[in-house]
Amino acid sequence: MKNPRQPGQKKTKEFSRREFLGATVAAAALMSSCTVVPRHVLGGPRHIPPSEKINIAGIGVGGQGRGDIENCQDHNIVALCDVDWRKAAETFRQFPNAKQYKDFRKMLNEQKDIDAVVIATPDHTHAVAAMWAIKMGKHVYCEKPLTHSIYESRRLAEAAREAKVATQMGNGGQAGDWVRDLCEWVWDGAIGPVREVHVWTNRPIWPQGIDRPKEVHHVPDSLDWDLWLGPAPKRPYNSIYHPFRWRGWWDFGTGALGDMGCHAFHPIFKVLRLGHPTSVGASSTKVFDETFPLGSIVNYQFPARGDMPPVKLTWYDGGLKPRRPDELEGELDEGGTLYVGDNGKILGTSLIPASRMREYQPPPKTLPRSIGHFQEWFRACKGGEPAGANFDFASLVTEVVLLGNVAIRAGKKLYWDGSNMRVTNEAKANELLHRKYRRGWVL
Repeated sequence: MKNPRQPGQKKTKEFSRREFLGATVAAAALMSSCTVVPRHVLGGPRHIPPSEKINIAGIGVGGQGRGDIENCQDHNIVALCDVDWRKAAETFRQFPNAKQYKDFRKMLNEQKDIDAVVIATPDHTHAVAAMWAIKMGKHVYCEKPLTHSIYESRRLAEAAREAKVATQMGNGGQAGDWVRDLCEWVWDGAIGPVREVHVWTNRPIWPQGIDRPKEVHHVPDSLDWDLWLGPAPKRPYNSIYHPFRWRGWWDFGTGALGDMGCHAFHPIFKVLRLGHPTSVGASSTKVFDETFPLGSIVNYQFPARGDMPPVKLTWYDGGLKPRRPDELEGELDEGGTLYVGDNGKILGTSLIPASRMREYQPPPKTLPRSIGHFQEWFRACKGGEPAGANFDFASLVTEVVLLGNVAIRAGKKLYWDGSNMRVTNEAKANELLHRKYRRGWVL
């Protein structure tokens, strides 16, 4: 809760756990004006007093979800939910006191002690799980990309804002000092006005550019396939979808751009103060009905912002890369980001050539550094400042990332009205901003 309420005056008033957590932060802020006592003096560097602990539930706790829950283990892990209990078995073993579920709706309806949820399901179920939790007043941490569609991303941010819950998207790199360093360098004029940015990745590392398999496989006993499908259209089970390889299928994943774009675009949006683009166009290998293409290039055009000029952002995947800059001593890595300014270039986190970086005198560090990606969210859950990838900001990045996928499917340059969430020059492309849910599933 962003604005913790103060305790009431009546002795008979009972406080909810959420109010207690908020009041604790308010009291701590008041005390800090008098004296500061390091946490290690009170109980060790990782000690969190019971009164400050958050009751957290995990939705999707195998694979990436296991790591996310481990990052929350200093708090109370009270419930764990996964549609495949074989994949979740190790996480269940690590947290034996957490109640176990297969359906997140049942978990949220039945278990009343949950303060916050961590969502690490496949992309196509991010939004329905997050919205269910938000409407019940739970704080939400959701893996990237925030949603499967642009419409879902917009609605999720609106709902979180209205419910006043703490949110964070799972792009942990946003908390790094290097993001702040890049902002300070570019704003200090290290490479002059930036007019181009190039981003490339080694993805996909899963099957793409194929049709739907004809074979029907036996559903593992540990897996509830219908729940795994969630809002997606019903189809027979095949091991080519689950686990992990769902990313390349339009119905379930968001391709290479969805997988890595939220990681790569977040710092670019911060450094260049980007909003919505005015247009997006894409070229790719063959686009299949079922899966993403083997490789693609997406071009976004952003307008001027204040004293910053218009900028073109280009995305490459499937082994495609920009031309190697002359200043680079060596070859481009499999993935990276290149800022092109009027007076120089930054590759990754260094000016190029290397001699330029050695000579450069960075400006003073003026931006606050992060306390840590998950720690930002914990603090926000207890009434502190919003986390760095809160849904207001994360939804913007997600929408722009997913707009690239719309352009790939549309096969033409699209002009984008971000404020009204509308493609202005191709009516049919607007049908790709959302999808129909299977009966029984709602946002």
